Amino acid sequence: MIQLDEKIYFYLLAVVPVVVVLFLLLQIWKKRAQKRFADSTLLRRLTPDRSRFKATLKLLFFLLGLTFLTLGLVNPKMGTKLETVKREGVDIVFAVDVSKSMLAEDIAPNRLEKAKRLVSEIINQLASDRIGIIAYAGQAFPQLPITTDYGAAKMFLQGMNTDMLTSQGTAINEAIYLATTYYDDEEQTNRVLFIISDGEDHSEGNTADAVEKAVEEGIRIFTIGVGKSKGVPIPLKRNGVVESLKKDAQGEVVMTKLNEEILVDIAQDGNGDYIDGTHTEEAVEYIKEQLLQMDKKEFEAKQFAEYKDQFQWFLGAGLLCLFLDIFVLDRKTKWLRRLNLFNEKMVE
Repeated sequence: MIQLDEKIYFYLLAVVPVVVVLFLLLQIWKKRAQKRFADSTLLRRLTPDRSRFKATLKLLFFLLGLTFLTLGLVNPKMGTKLETVKREGVDIVFAVDVSKSMLAEDIAPNRLEKAKRLVSEIINQLASDRIGIIAYAGQAFPQLPITTDYGAAKMFLQGMNTDMLTSQGTAINEAIYLATTYYDDEEQTNRVLFIISDGEDHSEGNTADAVEKAVEEGIRIFTIGVGKSKGVPIPLKRNGVVESLKKDAQGEVVMTKLNEEILVDIAQDGNGDYIDGTHTEEAVEYIKEQLLQMDKKEFEAKQFAEYKDQFQWFLGAGLLCLFLDIFVLDRKTKWLRRLNLFNEKMVE
């Protein structure tokens, strides 16, 4: 298991392509200047010890040195000891609506990004709970099974978008049915499902039946509403630019709005609460309080208990490369010249 302490230093690697471009421009300028001075045959006779390859070699050493030093600043750590530890927590599943209506921008930057931020902030407040993620639109899809790996959860969460499911619509019942299969511990008494949605429900099945089945499985359902009750169009973008607005089969612009009534009913029938997701901090704080009030179930989990710094290896390699860059000269090395490794013919 590798852990990176200071990821911000990765931005230093942006210098690499800049240095390469400057090097190429310099080589072009030098060749043009040399051509104005003399032809290539005369230049080889005038500078028999000049190497055509040492400049590139020095550049390679410099770039490798810069890259290794950057990795050293990032300070990678490697987990060296895997232990089984006892943890107490609640099993939590997040069902995130990824239907096209979540592209509506009545809540900045849009409903889906707001939903992802809410889930991310909730995860930040967790300590030892297990979490899973479901994406749903016209059908539900398991995005991440129950796990204690919050880093992986955030990675999968950020990758969610409205194009990941081909079946459009909003089938909340499908998400609830899928959630009932997520909880793998039969003894777990506290099972929580958070549905983050704008409340539009196009499911052909009966959502009430799905909620009833979930309650029988011991699952409490909380719903989080994102969006506003005033109808707004759904922008369809490409490369961040609005190309058109979503239209129905009759060519009319589709207007979407937050349907709190459905979300409130689901939460009440699911022994949970409806939460307004407009204000992130308030919503997250309320959820944190609700989770703290629940009894925790003890379970075993494997985790890396010890991490060792590895920055010294990268710093050493970087300094070595920079040292070689300094002491590698532009002229040919005599013993290498005799070996003629680069097929550089000796000029008499």
